[in-house]
Amino acid sequence: MIKKSELKKFWDKFTFIVWKDDSLKGWLISVIFIFIVIKFIFFPTLSFATGTDLPLAIVESCSMYHQGNLLSNFDNWWENHESKYSGHIINKLDFQDFIFKNGFNKGDILFIVQAKPEKLKVGDVIIFNGNVEHPIIHRIIEIKKEDNEYLFSTIGDNNNKQLNFEKNIEEKQLVGKAVFKIAPYIGWGKLIFYEHAKPKSERGLCREN
Repeated sequence: MIKKSELKKFWDKFTFIVWKDDSLKGWLISVIFIFIVIKFIFFPTLSFATGTDLPLAIVESCSMYHQGNLLSNFDNWWENHESKYSGHIINKLDFQDFIFKNGFNKGDILFIVQAKPEKLKVGDVIIFNGNVEHPIIHRIIEIKKEDNEYLFSTIGDNNNKQLNFEKNIEEKQLVGKAVFKIAPYIGWGKLIFYEHAKPKSERGLCREN
């Protein structure tokens, strides 16, 4: 049986190495410890609490960008994009009540919760699996129900038209629903390592289409 004194001695030594040891060995152990905590404790706990496997999402494209980002002029943006919503009976007043009415930017980090099909509504921003490598983050513009199953139609705020695979999104494709922005641009710390692999037209900072 482990004695209390031995346990305390081990704990004191461990905390010293992780938090106070300035040597290369201490630094490496700290990095490994932080990685283990984030991957095997923090994210699983957050996933369980939010009901989704992707509780935090980095925005990887400019499809939801509005000119000016946080300082976006909504009236000007709406004037340029109104036509693509008129066919879905979404007017300016409707859109002003939507979450993320000024969109968000590439590199932003979003907090995601479980997307319950029966509770989703037009204007919500969902994450879903399409026929591309990474999940898509777009806004719902239409909801239908067929054979007791919900079908969702989305579009990116900064896209001129819908992508073919987002016209009939099934419940099983849903990953989650975005509820708020945690940190603007911080995700660039990861994205910058993958920019070179993207098509030239998709690299760099966003601009309005």
